[in-house]
Amino acid sequence: MGNFFFLILIQPILNLLVLMYRYIPDIGVVIILLTIVIRLLLMPSFHKSLKAQKKMTALQPLLNEVREKHKNDKEKQAKAIMDLYKEQKVSPFGSLLPLLIQLPLLIALYKVFILGLGGKDLQQYLYPFVHNPGTLNPYFLHFLNLAKPNIFMGIIAGAAQFIQSKMMIPPPSKSNDATANALAVQTVYILPLLTVFISLRLPAGLPLYWLVTTLFAVGQQYYIIKTNKVVTQ
Repeated sequence: MGNFFFLILIQPILNLLVLMYRYIPDIGVVIILLTIVIRLLLMPSFHKSLKAQKKMTALQPLLNEVREKHKNDKEKQAKAIMDLYKEQKVSPFGSLLPLLIQLPLLIALYKVFILGLGGKDLQQYLYPFVHNPGTLNPYFLHFLNLAKPNIFMGIIAGAAQFIQSKMMIPPPSKSNDATANALAVQTVYILPLLTVFISLRLPAGLPLYWLVTTLFAVGQQYYIIKTNKVVTQ
């Protein structure tokens, strides 16, 4: 399984990274461009996620009514909520798709940065048509070492995650149930802190990727909200 994961995800990303590095000899710029390429490829799935998020937000008043109506019978409440989801053609898990996609990507990128920025010869991992540079210079703009953890990058990545979470998650409300409110608080506040904590233990190339992909997502959400591209049908 590990070898399969390497062949279908880690090795292709590593080769694309090295191929881009040949023409742009700054690994930080390459990571930024690579992140944009990945986000463009995954844009349809993120669009579906935003669509599902908007539907769920619009459905909250009806969900609150169902919860209030069946507050003394949890079994009936759960069935009524599922029936409402089915009637409105909404999946409560639709907004989780990007997270499910991001997790294997983050793992793959972690492996890529360990291999690519570790100072080892990359020949054994490269396709025949990809030029072998020997090793990759891990410095971004000649001063930030992306092969080592960096607290500054971690804090910026966490701040970007906070902004994105604030845009996606509606503020806690008295009309919402305690579980929904707790989830909103955890997403808005705990997830950014977790991003900072994890970034302090990983190569700075990973929080750089996370920062760029988060800013891209913020821009995508802002564009969709402003142009009303996400419809509820």
